[in-house]
Amino acid sequence: MLVLYLLLALCLIVLAVSYICFRMAFYAPRKKSSLPPGEVDLPLGPVYEPYHPAMTQWVREVRTMPYHEYHITSRDGLPLFAKLYEYAPGAPMEIMFHGYRGNAERDLCGGVQRCFALGRSALLVDQRCAGKSGGHVITFGIRESLDAVDWANFMAKEFPDRKFILCGISMGGSTVLMAGTHPLPSQVVGILDDCGFTSPKAIIQKVIADMHLPPKLAYPFVRLGAILFGGFDPNSGSAIEAVKQCKLPVFFTHGEDDDFVPCSMSRENFQACASRKILHTVPGAGHGLAFPANQAEYLKVLGDFFREDLK
Repeated sequence: MLVLYLLLALCLIVLAVSYICFRMAFYAPRKKSSLPPGEVDLPLGPVYEPYHPAMTQWVREVRTMPYHEYHITSRDGLPLFAKLYEYAPGAPMEIMFHGYRGNAERDLCGGVQRCFALGRSALLVDQRCAGKSGGHVITFGIRESLDAVDWANFMAKEFPDRKFILCGISMGGSTVLMAGTHPLPSQVVGILDDCGFTSPKAIIQKVIADMHLPPKLAYPFVRLGAILFGGFDPNSGSAIEAVKQCKLPVFFTHGEDDDFVPCSMSRENFQACASRKILHTVPGAGHGLAFPANQAEYLKVLGDFFREDLK
Protein backbone atom coordinates (compact mmCIF):
# COMPACT_ATOMS: atom_id res chain seq x y z
CA MET A 1 0.00 0.00 0.00
CA LEU A 2 2.84 2.38 0.84
CA VAL A 3 4.41 1.76 -2.56
CA LEU A 4 1.07 2.56 -4.23
CA TYR A 5 0.81 5.83 -2.33
CA LEU A 6 4.36 6.72 -3.24
CA LEU A 7 3.69 5.99 -6.92
CA LEU A 8 0.53 8.07 -6.79
CA ALA A 9 2.40 10.94 -5.17
CA LEU A 10 5.13 10.69 -7.80
CA CYS A 11 2.55 10.78 -10.61
CA LEU A 12 0.89 13.83 -9.09
CA ILE A 13 4.26 15.58 -8.82
CA VAL A 14 5.09 14.79 -12.44
CA LEU A 15 1.66 16.05 -13.56
CA ALA A 16 1.99 19.22 -11.50
CA VAL A 17 5.48 20.01 -12.82
CA SER A 18 4.37 19.26 -16.40
CA TYR A 19 1.37 21.55 -16.04
CA ILE A 20 3.54 24.36 -14.70
CA CYS A 21 5.87 23.87 -17.69
CA PHE A 22 2.89 23.93 -20.06
CA ARG A 23 1.63 27.20 -18.60
CA MET A 24 5.06 28.80 -18.79
CA ALA A 25 5.97 27.68 -22.32
CA PHE A 26 2.77 27.19 -24.30
CA TYR A 27 -0.30 28.73 -22.66
CA ALA A 28 -1.36 32.18 -23.84
CA PRO A 29 -4.12 33.85 -21.80
CA ARG A 30 -6.28 36.36 -23.59
CA LYS A 31 -5.63 39.79 -22.17
CA LYS A 32 -6.44 43.33 -23.11
CA SER A 33 -3.65 45.74 -23.92
CA SER A 34 -2.58 47.84 -20.94
CA LEU A 35 -1.14 50.52 -23.20
CA PRO A 36 -2.82 53.94 -23.21
CA PRO A 37 -4.62 54.80 -26.47
CA GLY A 38 -2.19 55.86 -29.17
CA GLU A 39 0.86 54.38 -27.47
CA VAL A 40 3.10 51.87 -29.25
CA ASP A 41 3.97 48.39 -27.95
CA LEU A 42 7.74 48.06 -28.36
CA PRO A 43 10.09 45.15 -27.65
CA LEU A 44 11.89 45.81 -24.39
CA GLY A 45 15.57 45.57 -23.54
CA PRO A 46 18.76 47.53 -24.19
CA VAL A 47 19.34 45.81 -27.55
CA TYR A 48 16.09 47.34 -28.88
CA GLU A 49 16.28 50.80 -27.36
CA PRO A 50 18.39 52.38 -30.15
CA TYR A 51 15.68 51.34 -32.63
CA HIS A 52 12.64 52.50 -30.63
CA PRO A 53 12.30 55.84 -32.46
CA ALA A 54 12.30 54.11 -35.87
CA MET A 55 9.93 51.38 -34.67
CA THR A 56 7.55 53.94 -33.21
CA GLN A 57 7.54 55.87 -36.48
CA TRP A 58 6.90 52.69 -38.50
CA VAL A 59 3.97 51.64 -36.32
CA ARG A 60 2.37 55.07 -36.41
CA GLU A 61 2.80 55.28 -40.19
CA VAL A 62 1.13 51.90 -40.66
CA ARG A 63 -1.76 52.93 -38.40
CA THR A 64 -2.59 55.70 -40.86
CA MET A 65 -2.53 53.40 -43.92
CA PRO A 66 -5.63 51.87 -45.48
CA TYR A 67 -5.97 48.11 -45.11
CA HIS A 68 -8.39 45.29 -45.76
CA GLU A 69 -9.26 42.68 -43.13
CA TYR A 70 -9.37 38.95 -43.83
CA HIS A 71 -10.67 36.11 -41.68
CA ILE A 72 -10.22 32.35 -42.03
CA THR A 73 -10.81 29.39 -39.73
CA SER A 74 -7.97 27.07 -38.73
CA ARG A 75 -8.18 23.32 -39.18
CA ASP A 76 -8.89 22.95 -35.47
CA GLY A 77 -11.63 25.57 -35.53
CA LEU A 78 -9.89 28.78 -34.42
CA PRO A 79 -10.74 32.17 -35.95
CA LEU A 80 -7.66 33.64 -37.64
CA PHE A 81 -7.23 37.28 -38.65
CA ALA A 82 -4.97 39.32 -40.94
CA LYS A 83 -4.62 42.80 -42.42
CA LEU A 84 -3.63 43.42 -46.03
CA TYR A 85 -1.69 46.57 -46.88
CA GLU A 86 -1.69 47.00 -50.65
CA TYR A 87 1.30 48.50 -52.38
CA ALA A 88 -0.46 48.45 -55.76
CA PRO A 89 -3.04 46.31 -57.57
CA GLY A 90 -1.36 43.15 -58.82
CA ALA A 91 1.81 43.61 -56.75
CA PRO A 92 3.48 40.48 -55.34
CA MET A 93 2.66 39.88 -51.71
CA GLU A 94 4.47 38.75 -48.58
CA ILE A 95 2.33 36.76 -46.13
CA MET A 96 3.98 37.66 -42.81
CA PHE A 97 4.02 35.82 -39.47
CA HIS A 98 5.21 37.24 -36.15
CA GLY A 99 7.07 35.59 -33.30
CA TYR A 100 6.50 33.85 -29.99
CA ARG A 101 4.13 35.73 -27.68
CA GLY A 102 4.37 38.65 -30.10
CA ASN A 103 1.90 40.46 -32.30
CA ALA A 104 1.84 41.58 -35.91
CA GLU A 105 2.11 45.30 -35.19
CA ARG A 106 5.11 45.02 -32.87
CA ASP A 107 7.11 42.16 -34.41
CA LEU A 108 6.50 43.16 -38.01
CA CYS A 109 6.94 46.89 -37.52
CA GLY A 110 8.89 48.03 -40.54
CA GLY A 111 7.63 45.02 -42.50
CA VAL A 112 5.08 47.04 -44.41
CA GLN A 113 7.62 49.76 -45.20
CA ARG A 114 10.16 47.13 -46.27
CA CYS A 115 7.63 45.46 -48.55
CA PHE A 116 6.58 48.77 -50.08
CA ALA A 117 10.24 49.69 -50.70
CA LEU A 118 10.51 46.50 -52.78
CA GLY A 119 7.20 46.99 -54.58
CA ARG A 120 5.33 44.33 -52.60
CA SER A 121 2.07 44.24 -50.68
CA ALA A 122 2.05 42.91 -47.11
CA LEU A 123 -0.42 40.64 -45.35
CA LEU A 124 0.21 40.91 -41.60
CA VAL A 125 -1.16 37.81 -39.90
CA ASP A 126 -2.17 37.60 -36.26
CA GLN A 127 -0.85 34.15 -35.34
CA ARG A 128 -3.12 31.93 -33.22
CA CYS A 129 -3.25 33.19 -29.60
CA ALA A 130 -2.39 36.75 -30.67
CA GLY A 131 -4.26 39.88 -31.70
CA LYS A 132 -7.71 39.18 -33.11
CA SER A 133 -6.97 35.49 -33.75
CA GLY A 134 -8.24 32.83 -31.37
CA GLY A 135 -6.60 30.14 -29.31
CA HIS A 136 -4.71 29.66 -26.06
CA VAL A 137 -1.93 27.24 -27.01
CA ILE A 138 1.27 28.28 -28.80
CA THR A 139 2.79 25.29 -30.59
CA PHE A 140 6.14 26.72 -31.73
CA GLY A 141 5.28 26.49 -35.42
CA ILE A 142 3.72 23.02 -35.49
CA ARG A 143 0.06 23.98 -35.82
CA GLU A 144 1.01 27.50 -36.93
CA SER A 145 2.66 26.06 -40.05
CA LEU A 146 -0.70 24.58 -41.10
CA ASP A 147 -2.26 28.00 -40.51
CA ALA A 148 0.39 29.45 -42.84
CA VAL A 149 -0.52 26.91 -45.53
CA ASP A 150 -4.19 27.80 -45.12
CA TRP A 151 -3.46 31.52 -45.43
CA ALA A 152 -1.44 30.86 -48.59
CA ASN A 153 -4.28 28.83 -50.10
CA PHE A 154 -6.86 31.46 -49.14
CA MET A 155 -4.90 34.40 -50.55
CA ALA A 156 -4.05 32.48 -53.73
CA LYS A 157 -7.78 32.03 -54.35
CA GLU A 158 -8.48 35.67 -53.53
CA PHE A 159 -5.67 36.86 -55.82
CA PRO A 160 -5.04 34.13 -58.41
CA ASP A 161 -2.79 36.35 -60.54
CA ARG A 162 -0.41 37.31 -57.71
CA LYS A 163 2.87 35.79 -56.59
CA PHE A 164 3.52 35.24 -52.88
CA ILE A 165 6.40 34.89 -50.45
CA LEU A 166 5.86 33.30 -47.03
CA CYS A 167 7.71 35.46 -44.51
CA GLY A 168 8.25 34.99 -40.79
CA ILE A 169 10.33 36.36 -37.95
CA SER A 170 11.58 34.29 -34.99
CA MET A 171 8.92 31.60 -34.34
CA GLY A 172 7.21 32.93 -37.47
CA GLY A 173 10.38 32.14 -39.42
CA SER A 174 10.32 28.54 -38.25
CA THR A 175 6.59 28.49 -38.99
CA VAL A 176 7.08 29.30 -42.67
CA LEU A 177 10.00 26.87 -42.98
CA MET A 178 7.80 24.07 -41.62
CA ALA A 179 4.99 25.16 -43.94
CA GLY A 180 7.32 24.49 -46.87
CA THR A 181 6.93 20.73 -46.42
CA HIS A 182 3.20 20.91 -47.14
CA PRO A 183 1.54 21.31 -50.55
CA LEU A 184 1.36 25.02 -51.37
CA PRO A 185 -0.32 26.87 -54.23
CA SER A 186 1.87 27.41 -57.27
CA GLN A 187 1.74 31.18 -56.72
CA VAL A 188 3.98 30.79 -53.64
CA VAL A 189 7.46 31.32 -55.05
CA GLY A 190 9.67 31.65 -51.97
CA ILE A 191 10.21 31.70 -48.23
CA LEU A 192 11.79 34.42 -46.10
CA ASP A 193 13.02 33.24 -42.69
CA ASP A 194 14.24 35.95 -40.34
CA CYS A 195 15.96 34.52 -37.22
CA GLY A 196 13.96 31.30 -37.02
CA PHE A 197 15.01 28.39 -34.80
CA THR A 198 15.95 24.87 -35.89
CA SER A 199 13.24 23.04 -33.93
CA PRO A 200 10.87 23.56 -31.00
CA LYS A 201 12.93 21.10 -28.95
CA ALA A 202 16.21 22.93 -29.66
CA ILE A 203 14.94 26.41 -28.78
CA ILE A 204 13.10 25.20 -25.67
CA GLN A 205 16.22 23.44 -24.44
CA LYS A 206 18.24 26.58 -25.13
CA VAL A 207 15.82 28.69 -23.06
CA ILE A 208 15.90 26.11 -20.25
CA ALA A 209 19.69 26.39 -20.22
CA ASP A 210 19.40 30.19 -20.11
CA MET A 211 17.32 29.73 -16.94
CA HIS A 212 20.25 27.78 -15.43
CA LEU A 213 18.29 24.54 -15.40
CA PRO A 214 19.41 21.19 -16.86
CA PRO A 215 17.83 20.98 -20.36
CA LYS A 216 17.94 17.19 -20.67
CA LEU A 217 16.25 16.78 -17.29
CA ALA A 218 13.67 19.56 -17.66
CA TYR A 219 12.67 19.13 -21.31
CA PRO A 220 10.74 15.84 -20.80
CA PHE A 221 8.44 17.68 -18.36
CA VAL A 222 7.91 20.48 -20.92
CA ARG A 223 7.17 17.95 -23.64
CA LEU A 224 4.79 15.99 -21.41
CA GLY A 225 2.97 19.22 -20.52
CA ALA A 226 2.52 20.02 -24.21
CA ILE A 227 1.18 16.54 -24.95
CA LEU A 228 -1.17 16.28 -21.94
CA PHE A 229 -2.44 19.84 -21.69
CA GLY A 230 -1.78 21.33 -25.14
CA GLY A 231 -2.67 18.32 -27.27
CA PHE A 232 0.50 18.42 -29.38
CA ASP A 233 4.01 16.99 -29.34
CA PRO A 234 6.80 19.58 -29.71
CA ASN A 235 8.98 16.83 -31.17
CA SER A 236 6.58 16.37 -34.09
CA GLY A 237 7.85 19.34 -36.09
CA SER A 238 11.26 20.71 -37.05
CA ALA A 239 12.38 23.52 -39.31
CA ILE A 240 15.75 21.90 -39.97
CA GLU A 241 14.06 18.67 -41.07
CA ALA A 242 11.57 20.64 -43.16
CA VAL A 243 14.21 22.48 -45.19
CA LYS A 244 15.81 19.17 -46.17
CA GLN A 245 12.68 18.61 -48.28
CA CYS A 246 12.20 22.21 -49.41
CA LYS A 247 11.83 22.96 -53.12
CA LEU A 248 11.19 26.71 -52.86
CA PRO A 249 14.02 29.28 -52.76
CA VAL A 250 14.72 30.38 -49.17
CA PHE A 251 16.15 33.67 -47.95
CA PHE A 252 17.68 33.17 -44.48
CA THR A 253 18.63 36.24 -42.46
CA HIS A 254 19.80 36.65 -38.87
CA GLY A 255 21.47 39.14 -36.55
CA GLU A 256 24.88 37.82 -35.56
CA ASP A 257 24.51 39.05 -31.96
CA ASP A 258 21.11 37.42 -31.40
CA ASP A 259 21.14 36.12 -27.82
CA PHE A 260 17.64 34.61 -27.93
CA VAL A 261 17.65 32.52 -31.11
CA PRO A 262 21.36 32.02 -31.83
CA CYS A 263 22.55 32.93 -35.32
CA SER A 264 24.04 29.43 -35.46
CA MET A 265 20.51 28.06 -35.82
CA SER A 266 20.05 29.90 -39.13
CA ARG A 267 23.43 28.61 -40.24
CA GLU A 268 22.29 25.06 -39.44
CA ASN A 269 19.01 25.54 -41.30
CA PHE A 270 20.88 27.05 -44.25
CA GLN A 271 23.31 24.15 -44.45
CA ALA A 272 20.45 21.62 -44.34
CA CYS A 273 18.30 23.39 -46.94
CA ALA A 274 17.98 21.44 -50.19
CA SER A 275 16.68 24.25 -52.39
CA ARG A 276 18.18 27.46 -53.79
CA LYS A 277 19.15 29.57 -50.79
CA ILE A 278 21.08 32.47 -49.38
CA LEU A 279 22.18 33.32 -45.84
CA HIS A 280 22.37 37.01 -44.97
CA THR A 281 23.72 37.85 -41.51
CA VAL A 282 24.13 41.28 -39.93
CA PRO A 283 27.06 41.90 -37.56
CA GLY A 284 26.04 43.50 -34.27
CA ALA A 285 22.31 42.94 -34.77
CA GLY A 286 20.23 41.39 -32.00
CA HIS A 287 17.10 39.27 -32.17
CA GLY A 288 14.78 40.34 -34.98
CA LEU A 289 16.95 43.36 -35.80
CA ALA A 290 18.60 42.34 -39.06
CA PHE A 291 16.44 44.77 -41.05
CA PRO A 292 16.48 47.76 -38.65
CA ALA A 293 20.26 47.42 -38.17
CA ASN A 294 21.14 47.62 -41.87
CA GLN A 295 18.11 48.51 -43.96
CA ALA A 296 19.89 49.35 -47.21
CA GLU A 297 21.87 46.12 -47.38
CA TYR A 298 18.87 44.02 -46.32
CA LEU A 299 16.72 45.51 -49.09
CA LYS A 300 19.37 45.02 -51.74
CA VAL A 301 20.20 41.41 -50.89
CA LEU A 302 16.54 40.45 -50.46
CA GLY A 303 15.45 42.25 -53.61
CA ASP A 304 18.17 40.65 -55.70
CA PHE A 305 17.49 37.12 -54.39
CA PHE A 306 13.79 37.00 -55.34
CA ARG A 307 13.97 39.27 -58.40
CA GLU A 308 13.54 36.53 -61.02
CA ASP A 309 10.97 34.60 -58.93
CA LEU A 310 8.64 37.59 -58.75
CA LYS A 311 8.69 38.48 -62.45
